[in-house]
Amino acid sequence: MDEWIEKVVKQSSNIELYPNPGNQVFKYGVSGIRFSSEHLDHVMHRMGMLVALRSMYFKSAAVGLMITASHNPQNDNGVKLIDTQGEMLDTSWEELATELANAPCDQDVCVILINIAKKYAISSSFTPCVFIGRDTRHSSKRLLDAVLYGVKAFKSNFEDFGIITTPMLHFFIRCYNTNGLYGQPNEYSYYTKLTDSFKTLRKMCSDFKNYSPIIEFDGANGVGALKMKDALVFLDETLIINMHNDDILTTEKLNFKCGADYVKSNQCPPTGMAIKPHAKYVSVDGDADRIIYSFIDENNTFYLLDGDRIATLVTGYIKDLFTASGLEINVGLVQTAYSNGNSTKYVTDKLRVPVACVPTGVKYLHHKAKDYDVGIYFEANGHGTLLFKDAVRELIRNQYAIEKDEKKSLALKKLICIVDMTNETVGDAYSDMLIVETVLCERGWSLSDWYNTYSDLPNRLAKDRNTFETDDAERICVKPVGLQEIINSIVSKYPMGRSFVRPSGTENVVRIYAEADTKINADKLALEVATAVYDIAGGEGKRPE
Repeated sequence: MDEWIEKVVKQSSNIELYPNPGNQVFKYGVSGIRFSSEHLDHVMHRMGMLVALRSMYFKSAAVGLMITASHNPQNDNGVKLIDTQGEMLDTSWEELATELANAPCDQDVCVILINIAKKYAISSSFTPCVFIGRDTRHSSKRLLDAVLYGVKAFKSNFEDFGIITTPMLHFFIRCYNTNGLYGQPNEYSYYTKLTDSFKTLRKMCSDFKNYSPIIEFDGANGVGALKMKDALVFLDETLIINMHNDDILTTEKLNFKCGADYVKSNQCPPTGMAIKPHAKYVSVDGDADRIIYSFIDENNTFYLLDGDRIATLVTGYIKDLFTASGLEINVGLVQTAYSNGNSTKYVTDKLRVPVACVPTGVKYLHHKAKDYDVGIYFEANGHGTLLFKDAVRELIRNQYAIEKDEKKSLALKKLICIVDMTNETVGDAYSDMLIVETVLCERGWSLSDWYNTYSDLPNRLAKDRNTFETDDAERICVKPVGLQEIINSIVSKYPMGRSFVRPSGTENVVRIYAEADTKINADKLALEVATAVYDIAGGEGKRPE
């Protein structure tokens, strides 16, 4: 086996073209690896080899590699590896990816790959199957070449899907590895599966009341804009979508003062479009796996409907459908510490649905959601989806086939549509938008109606540098020692106060979250905690202004 791996790496991978300069350190985390694109060539080459081995480990099942940096600035890029069910890479292989990305020289790369093959008993008799996608960044094409050298070294069967959204690639992998039971691994199947079920449900809605099908779509000048234009053909005017921030050729505009991350972090409308009172604004991020709704009123006051709001909207609707269907199903919601305190209170007290809190990162939410018959998860940033256990999907369809009660049958039919409308592999801005629009139409709600279901606690998200460690799903800071006690003391001064700090998984910063009873108090609390972070960390960070 040693000779086989070494021959592949040295003779077939063009490894000498992609040396590690040794001046950067990379870490594969919940968002894969992200960095300035100029430093990623050798990383991409090595990830191409690693993903090929991952497929061989699964006896030629399809796995994926996505070239993207999502909501990061356009000069960045990154890589995400996707497992056989279209889900995120297994945690144990994240460590291998980190080790491989940082290997100093070619010989170390060989040793690491040999050790992987030995540890997982990977046989050279299996031919890898790799699906590849990329976002709209100019650097993505260059990095694709590096990936392909790595993938081809193992004589892989591969398919380059070109410029697609990250959720599309996740979808394609699930389709291929389920032999078409989930759909077909192509864009046509993706659009028809999600959109046809949406259109079926839309026909059941006879009274729109306050609901409007008109959407002002903020595409972050990225792939989400490109693919939304393709989706218009399939929607048959069930939604009227006006495109904005859809310049994918000028990559300097990618995520610049627009898109889901900008709107969420700054709590203001996106630039690049006229903002009209009570119009419905939908913002996605650079790889279209996040979605945020927003609007302004006649007084120009801004209202944000983020992942917390989507979670509460969808959770209430799903619970109502199961109640109407007569099926007793365990529905649960998974959140992170960033979730607004009042959203959690609304779900537990009003909707009577259990809520679990996990560390920040999609892999943690996705894993926990599997504990429920129907698990719903959304990060506050707008990344989330629904997970249905196989037995629940089967139960819904079987019960619908025999149900005689008209009201129960209708609820079951709607549940089938929601299942088919959902991309269960990962958060998907397009799928989530269709689900949100379905619920709003069924409720007859405007965005104001939706927003008024409960009041968010005012909150602020600040950034500061340094290294921190957290516990209790990132709600308690254990390092630097003593900081948590200071935070507790500060929080105690503010009604309904809550604050925590955590190191970012995608940027070299520490994030500071604060919420309180009023906007002024939230601002003050965030500033006090940020100042404490700066002071206790020895002044290495940037003092908040």
